[in-house]
Amino acid sequence: MKYEKLAIPDVVLLTPQVFGDERGFFMETFRQSEFETHCGPYQFVQDNHSKSKQGILRGLHYQHQHPQGKLVRVTQGDVFDVAVDMRKSSATFGQWVGAHLSAENKQMLWVPPGFAHGFYVTSEEAEFQYKCTDYYAPGDEVSVRWDDPALAITWPLVNQQPPALSAKDAQGLSVNEAPYFK
Repeated sequence: MKYEKLAIPDVVLLTPQVFGDERGFFMETFRQSEFETHCGPYQFVQDNHSKSKQGILRGLHYQHQHPQGKLVRVTQGDVFDVAVDMRKSSATFGQWVGAHLSAENKQMLWVPPGFAHGFYVTSEEAEFQYKCTDYYAPGDEVSVRWDDPALAITWPLVNQQPPALSAKDAQGLSVNEAPYFK
């Protein structure tokens, strides 16, 4: 596994070594000892799997009292995945990084606790899987506006059409209104 720190160094892009031939492929997707060496001493307690159609944007989400670190990957299709630093004491507070994750490139993104996270589906549909360091706590979830001008995220919108959002995400807070981490 190759571990690459992005512009916000706590966010890490993981690229697995893939062994393939005419029969298919094999890859190791997670090894606790290597993950701890490159990303930190985190333990995962919950795995999630979602399926979305093209143009769906999920996020930007985080849990404030029960922050979750997420190791995310795409097993079908292609998404643009984004992490926003919500840690006030961080030198990169309020900044974002993004990566294209796909079934083809098989890359994963480590989004540590203290970050808002979201993704936009660029393919016909996508299946998105992720491991979490804390359990989902619905009453603790915060949604930050995907189009907040203070963030200026450059989403690769299909045909420049606005994304399809959940009601919760359509009511998201600006990054300046949202609770942050110390």
